[in-house]
Amino acid sequence: MPTLRLFSLFALLLGLWLPVAAASDLLGTAPRSSTLLGGPAVAGGVGPPLPEAQAFRVDLAAESAERLLLRFQIAPGYYVYRDKIRISVLRPAGLAVAVEHWPEARTHSDPFFGEQAVYFDEATLPLRLNPAAGGALLRLQIDFMACQDGGICYPPLQRQLEVQTPAAAAGRGFDGLLLALGLALLGGLILNLMPCVLPILSLKVLSLSGSPDPAASRRTALGYTAGVVLGFAALGALAFFLRELGLALGWGFQLQQPAVVAGLALLMLAIGLALSGLFTLGGSATGLGDALSRRSGTTGDFFTGLLAVLVAAPCTAPFMGAALAYAFAAPPAAGFGVFIALGLGLALPFLLIGFVPALARCLPRPGAWMATFKQALAFPMYLTAAWLAWVLAQQRGADAIGWLLGGAVVLAFGLWAGERLRFHAGVWRWLAGAVVLAGLAVLGPIHHLDRPASRPAEIIATPAAADGSEPWSMARLAELRAEGRPVFVNMTADWCITCKANERTVLASERFHTALRTTGAAYLKGDWTGVDPAITAYLQSHGAIGVPFYAVYPADGGPARRLPELLSPGLVEQALHDAAPNGVPR
Repeated sequence: MPTLRLFSLFALLLGLWLPVAAASDLLGTAPRSSTLLGGPAVAGGVGPPLPEAQAFRVDLAAESAERLLLRFQIAPGYYVYRDKIRISVLRPAGLAVAVEHWPEARTHSDPFFGEQAVYFDEATLPLRLNPAAGGALLRLQIDFMACQDGGICYPPLQRQLEVQTPAAAAGRGFDGLLLALGLALLGGLILNLMPCVLPILSLKVLSLSGSPDPAASRRTALGYTAGVVLGFAALGALAFFLRELGLALGWGFQLQQPAVVAGLALLMLAIGLALSGLFTLGGSATGLGDALSRRSGTTGDFFTGLLAVLVAAPCTAPFMGAALAYAFAAPPAAGFGVFIALGLGLALPFLLIGFVPALARCLPRPGAWMATFKQALAFPMYLTAAWLAWVLAQQRGADAIGWLLGGAVVLAFGLWAGERLRFHAGVWRWLAGAVVLAGLAVLGPIHHLDRPASRPAEIIATPAAADGSEPWSMARLAELRAEGRPVFVNMTADWCITCKANERTVLASERFHTALRTTGAAYLKGDWTGVDPAITAYLQSHGAIGVPFYAVYPADGGPARRLPELLSPGLVEQALHDAAPNGVPR
């Protein structure tokens, strides 16, 4: 099997496996360091105890009308007793709440109670409401006991938290499913225009240029379509599997895993090197189309479809948002239908060209120009690899970039050696393959590198960041609303290009900050770069499947106004003035 196909298969399996591995961390099965307060864990109770509000942060979010997520964020060197957590519903009356399953706790030798199951760092508890309460304002009371490791134990602690559950989704019947399928098909079609997908599609389309065999063209189109549809179905299966484990997910969740980001960066680099001519993608440049269709065969077409899914999955095209919101909230059977419709939309242009000879005849004829065109397509792939490397730096810091660059060098050498030795059977070809796998082996250390603590202590010491924002939490949002202040919420991620564009062009402008000051509005920012169940549940409670997400909460306590994904200064300014108390000048 050609090196590129092996690499694309490995990258797909990597993308499917790593989020499952990360699920154990999210559910609390492995201790990890917290960056909420920063600094190393307090050993033996060294240092004065923190105020309980700083040592133990508790957030509550609604994932659906019947499911909540309760998250404990615990400062290093402190712990919470698992078996002494009590949760009750204060209002509305008639509701009961139960923990669906308890995350695995650590056994800790406690000087007061002996061997106890405790939570260090953080724990996320999925809660089930009985009966379901769509569109209700819930108030829960959380009672728990906690200690400083080797130090004091706090008196019994209590939190009272409010959360708004999403209303029962309209259109969940047959008509709603048909609408979601139509939007998914249209969104998948638009995905073909994304800069990562366009080179792949262009090469496959050119493979049909001038093909004299209609039957071969149909086989090529069907093989590619099968790979695309199966790839999206696998992505949907992974999402629903993790949802059943109790994880809250949204579109783009795979980019929250550093090793997936690194793997995609290496994949984009490998594709770019192939397009630049470092190793053969199939045949000579002038016969590129015929080589891809004949030499690779149906298997090659299938893996090219999987490759298209890999590079398209991080993108969100217009019309996809509503369809995916339906899919993530719907039963698995209906949700699978939406993912399959996305795949059909992505494969539709190539499928039409393969089955409609008149369309194939409209394509440009093969010729020497294809060599230049193929090499030009390499540069969007290099730019994508550079962008993914920046995302990885935001997630894991400079050490991860060092591992990634080392892996890139080894990978490039392996591909170069494989090209030079591809006509030599035996040990030399296996040696080149081993070098490529060695390059990929760097993904393991990248995944386990600790994230550098970015402004850990400042989250508490100085709530306002340089851009005037405060860290988002449901508790802080509730406090600001109780004060009667309008609130602007920005949910963002470092890997979200649209988020960064909005922040640079609109949210960093003086016009935006003047509107904040004039209206007395608070600015809360949530970072979804890494896994954060509270943010995911909050997004889903508003019918959003990912970032960017913007909402403006009015001062009078009314419902939030959701803003579109593409912002303009005038739109945001008007929304803030509309949310301000009466009497604020416009």
